[in-house]
Amino acid sequence: QVKLVESGGGSVQAGGSLRLSCAADEYTYSNYWMGWFRQAPGKEREGVAVIDSDGSTSYADSVKGRFTISKDNAKNILYLQMNSLKPEDTAMYYCATDVRMTAIQALGFPDLVGYWGQGTQVTVSS
Repeated sequence: QVKLVESGGGSVQAGGSLRLSCAADEYTYSNYWMGWFRQAPGKEREGVAVIDSDGSTSYADSVKGRFTISKDNAKNILYLQMNSLKPEDTAMYYCATDVRMTAIQALGFPDLVGYWGQGTQVTVSS
């Protein structure tokens, strides 16, 4: 059973940084791509960043150069380092995965992704 548990959200001023963590079960972590997605109030869910099982990464244009997705293989934890945060980054952030599609497909079509964590709130004030 896929298990994803996010942590690390919070409130920060514009220009600040946060690091999100997602603890995954060992099988999921080792065999599936994993990614970060977000949904702001009144907006559609969007892909933020994904990392494949081989370590290759892809990012939404809106976060390129500011966010970094990475994995800690010793701890089975997925990270999202967020720097230079902007008010428009305010959203609920979710860790997700799905073996039925590629990481790139998921980034573009997040509503098709099947396995989600509970989410962690990120609020950026101006």
